[in-house]
Amino acid sequence: MKKIALHWQILIGMLLGLFFGYLMIQVSGGKEFVENWINPLGVIFINLLKLIAIPLILASLVKGISDLKDISKFRNIGLRTMVIFIMTTVIAITIGLVLVNIFKPGNGISNETIERLTSTYSNNTGLQAKIEEASLQKDSGPLQFLVDMVPDNIFTAMSNNKLMLQVIFFTVFLGISMLLIGEEKARPLKNLFDSLNDTVLKMVDLIMISAPVAVFALLAYVVVSSGDPDLLYALLKYSGVVVLGLIFMIVFYCTFIFVTTRINPFWFLKKMSPAQLLAFSTSSSAAVLPVNMKIVEDEIGVDKEVSSFVLPVGATVNMDGTSLYQGVAAVFISQALGFHLELTDQLMIVLTALLASIGSAAVPGAGMVMLVIVLESIGFPANKLAIGLALIFAVDRPLDMCRTVINVTGDAMVSLIVAKSVSKIDYTKAKRM
Repeated sequence: MKKIALHWQILIGMLLGLFFGYLMIQVSGGKEFVENWINPLGVIFINLLKLIAIPLILASLVKGISDLKDISKFRNIGLRTMVIFIMTTVIAITIGLVLVNIFKPGNGISNETIERLTSTYSNNTGLQAKIEEASLQKDSGPLQFLVDMVPDNIFTAMSNNKLMLQVIFFTVFLGISMLLIGEEKARPLKNLFDSLNDTVLKMVDLIMISAPVAVFALLAYVVVSSGDPDLLYALLKYSGVVVLGLIFMIVFYCTFIFVTTRINPFWFLKKMSPAQLLAFSTSSSAAVLPVNMKIVEDEIGVDKEVSSFVLPVGATVNMDGTSLYQGVAAVFISQALGFHLELTDQLMIVLTALLASIGSAAVPGAGMVMLVIVLESIGFPANKLAIGLALIFAVDRPLDMCRTVINVTGDAMVSLIVAKSVSKIDYTKAKRM
């Protein structure tokens, strides 16, 4: 009997999770049952993926750099990667701003709905924590992101997935140093990391066996914890603008891939579907990173020399979906609360959202912290900040799920484009038009 493809298994798990979660809402004690007995299965799965993210970055990035043999090749890959990351992020923010100014979703929110959302969410402890975290980032110096990039203790950095950029810095430093001491002296260390890389990839295979059950658990929990349906409906127009912008980003990715590589974009999306479905379920680029790397290398044909650098860096600094959401959310809140935005304010949103995405943690909810920074950059009244965030808090999780799909897809797209530019694609795997 033919085995069902992984992306179909995950999709079936998602649909069953949504249906099961809906049933549990109707049953007395159903929400508590899902929280106590179902959701932990999903949490364990996410923890397993995050567990191997740092070892995979260490192993694959050192292997990729040491295989280059020439440090100039690494410089070419790094420069092209950052240029494309910046370009796609600016395009994402621009798409979001254009759509939110055309549809003006904030103008349709009644005062009654604003008051209800405010009373429900403005005192939420999670929301207040994000405001405080954003304030700390805003008060730091202009070069603080560079300071934060360099660890003073690599073991401390490896113990926290939020410090992934520090791990990448150390790993790149280590890989370059191995190139400089020569192949003969570096061979024992290289063999160690090669073996570690193969082992971690096998761990990915083992973890993915439980993916359908995990996404069932995660989606069931999302449904039972979704809150008041009436408030969700009130924000439907805003959510629709965000989702429409994310769809436009997928169209942009497909067009960019076809024009630059002549690879079939529909084939690309089909191969990416397991990673995209996991991104939707987990809302975490860091959790999906091991799966994304395996798909991009084994299924799409990007050489490890490229993917081992582009994807870990992308999971940290390239957040197209989140940046698009920043633009839409900032203007939506301003529209709803009557805060007028000039053209210069909207240009400031583009710049601030771009800078805020660099170094932002690749974990659920990071987008809300970035949004606070964006709102403060355009002079949004501090006394209305909690109210503004409360307006969108009800739909933040489902939209976080959607924008994480774009973040992960964007990382894979950039790795493909960079690989093509340095002739590092295996066309026996890649399907061209």
